[in-house]
Order: sequence, then structure tokens, then C-alpha cells
Amino acid sequence: MKKVETNRTSLYGEVTARVIAELEAGRLPWVQPWDSAACGCMMPHNAGTGRRYSGINVLILWAAVVAGGYASQRWLTYAQAQAAGGNVRRGEKGTVVCYADRFTPKREKARAVDEDRDARQITFLKRFTVFNVDQWEGLPEALTAAPVQPAEIEILPQMEALIDASGADIRIGGDKAYYAPSGDFIVVPPPSAFAEPINWHRTALHELGHWSGHGSRLGRNQRGAFGSPDYAREELIAEMTSAFACASLSIQPTVRHADYIGSWLAVLREDEKAIFRAASAASKAADYLLAFGPEAV
Repeated sequence: MKKVETNRTSLYGEVTARVIAELEAGRLPWVQPWDSAACGCMMPHNAGTGRRYSGINVLILWAAVVAGGYASQRWLTYAQAQAAGGNVRRGEKGTVVCYADRFTPKREKARAVDEDRDARQITFLKRFTVFNVDQWEGLPEALTAAPVQPAEIEILPQMEALIDASGADIRIGGDKAYYAPSGDFIVVPPPSAFAEPINWHRTALHELGHWSGHGSRLGRNQRGAFGSPDYAREELIAEMTSAFACASLSIQPTVRHADYIGSWLAVLREDEKAIFRAASAASKAADYLLAFGPEAV
């Protein structure tokens, strides 16, 4: 029991410390300098199964792509790559990612039976290591070929279709973008107020991230007053929701509220699990929004 608890705490602390260091340096882990990496902007995924990584693993793998200068967002476990005939290049190191699991201690099971209640489960994190396909040699071309990135002219109609299909009450006007939870509506300045059309859509996605958390949808806590920790947490979720949704649509994420870095740091320093919870909520929100898209994204 103690060993599981130690590993769990250590992994939360390690990842949170890295995120805090990035924020202290003025960099946002969910808005990477994609032009410094060889690959285009997209979500990291497992090259063998095609399954996309989610939650905190997106931030971990994005950072690894930038640090390694990899040409791909595709990853494999050692066993998967070996099964495909690949070999890790000499000197390469894998990237540790994680997933949450649950178990019920024997004592808790017995206590629950005696007290006639449901047993409480304990959540813990498991580590596993993945390698970018660029770190291997001998892999089949199907796993290493560069993915085709859509042009912006193809992306904008998809985004507009997604926004329309959401059915969100979006009101165009004013000079500020915001979501009003009490009235359940979004306000976004007119497209003419943005230097590039794609920026209007990025802004709309950020506000739709807030919209997804309404009680009738994903039911997040949106009661925090401006400047409160709850408000900072919701803004953090919306920032990452927009980043995950943008990357899923092959759009480079941008930051809407960099001035919240101080409040985000306060939240993360107070609770080492906060970034894990926020990233998990952001993945759920991005998936919720992307489901409105014209095709599976």
C-alpha cells in the first residue's frame, strides 16, 4: 500500500513541478512553439492503435515532441514497436506517461460489508513508457510516413460547421469575448475585429469550452467569482479545451488569457493534482465539442 501511494504522489509532483516551471518561465505547456518542432500541430496518438492520448499525457507528449524536435506526434510502447520489427536507436530515452486506475483495499471491502455500504475505491496512477516513432529504426512506412496536414481553407468550414451544430447561443458584437453562465450564452466580437479569420474561431472555441461546462452539459463548477481559485481553475480548463480542440483540427493553439498565469500558479502550488484534474476535464470538454464536427475528428 505504501509503495503505491509513494509512486502516485511522486508522479503527481513530478509533472506538476514541470508545469509550474514552464509557467514561471512565461511559457504555457498547452501552447507550444510548434514552429520549433519539425512536425505540424496535432494531438499525440498511439501509432499502433490510432488511439489519441488524453488529459495530462497530451501536455507531457507535446513537451517531449518540442524538446526532441520530433517530426511526428505518434508514439509506441517498446513492445508495440518490437512487434512491428523496430529497434530503439542507441542513446534514445522513452517518455513516461500515465493512466489512472482504481482498486479497493481488502480492509475497506470488509468494512463496507459490515457497515452495509458501497466500498470506497482508491485512485492511483500507473506509469508506462512510450517512444516517438522518430526514436526507432526499422519500423514499417505505415508507422513513419508524415501525416497530411489540411490547409486552413479546409479547416475553417469544418470549424464553422462544428460551431453551428453545437446550437450554442452565440451573440456577435461588442469588443470582448466571454461566456455568461447565468444566461448560458456566448458573446464574441465580429470577425472584422480579428486580424485573421482563424482567430475568431479560436476565440469561439475558448468560449465554447466554458459553455461545455454548463450544468445541462458537463456540469463543472462555474460559480467562482473573478479572481477566485475556482475561477482560475475554470479558465485553465477552457484554455486547454481550446488547445486540445484546435490541435485536433490541425490548428495551432494560442493563449486567450496569459494574464491568469499568476492565479494558475497559485492553484497548482496549492494542489499537485490540479493540473491533472484540469487536463482531464479539458479532454472531456474537447471531445464533447468535437462530437459536433462534420466528421469524427
